[in-house]
Amino acid sequence: MNDRKTILDWSSQGALTDAGSALILAGVRPTAHAWRRFLDRLLLWSGALSLAAAVVFFVAYNWIDLGRIARFAMVEVLVLVAVLGYWRLGADTAAGKACLLVASILLGALLALFGQTYQTGADTWQLFATWTALMTPWVLIARFAGLWMLWMAVANVAIILWFQVFPGRFATGFGTDGPWWAVFGFNTAALLAWELAARRLAWMRERWAARLLASASGVSITILLLQAIFGDGGGVPAVAAWPAYAIWLAAAYWAYRVRTQDLFVLSGACLSIIVVAAASLTRLIGDGGWAGSMLLTAMVVIGLAAAFGTWLKSVAQPEAP
Repeated sequence: MNDRKTILDWSSQGALTDAGSALILAGVRPTAHAWRRFLDRLLLWSGALSLAAAVVFFVAYNWIDLGRIARFAMVEVLVLVAVLGYWRLGADTAAGKACLLVASILLGALLALFGQTYQTGADTWQLFATWTALMTPWVLIARFAGLWMLWMAVANVAIILWFQVFPGRFATGFGTDGPWWAVFGFNTAALLAWELAARRLAWMRERWAARLLASASGVSITILLLQAIFGDGGGVPAVAAWPAYAIWLAAAYWAYRVRTQDLFVLSGACLSIIVVAAASLTRLIGDGGWAGSMLLTAMVVIGLAAAFGTWLKSVAQPEAP
């Protein structure tokens, strides 16, 4: 953004005659090759995900018309073809990674098909836990951030469903907040491990994956704090949520402002603070029935949004030497 502003300032002063070419040379404006590469990747991943979804919907819609052998054969053959495509196209190509992504999604469909056909009586969380376990070897060898994020999503679902089946586990002190504490701990540990591993592994330096993990961690701790604010105020969650939230904010500031700079994570942290501030103010004055409570809350939200917006703008535009 700073390079763009500098080039546009030079152009307005007459120092540059072709600002468009300067923006392309500076890497601010994408070239025609960059656009073709973007469209190629967009169509590739959209097609891969659409193919996997189409197989699932086709089997579900034609469940009665398709026999048991036909259902299994269709999904198993496609999984095999996808794995062979990954082996044939290569582990470092985008097409090969797309094949392995399709195989991983169809693996979950195959497990669901098996459970639905034979009525094994397994709980839903076991499906997702088994899916996570079976995907693990592919995830480890793929060196592909997208597949890791799929693995994380399936693992998160397995954790939440496990707590729904066994609500009494870890209920002492944690109550109904157990799933969110587990999800928060799991995603925060995954984010820490990802950032540490990214120092040594180049393929893990794609920022969107770390930002997705940071978002999952931030959303879960924010939900925990909101439950503590609007809950009865007792038990471990209410006591631990505030210090855990403060530690999370301090760690996010140190990691993504002091040590490095990531405006996406900082913006998410600012949004979380605004939500928590609005919820706290609503809890303090909302029960009193004051007619202007909503107006006051709106003013606080607007003020915080303006303050954080100014701060983020200053972070994005470092001072010139």
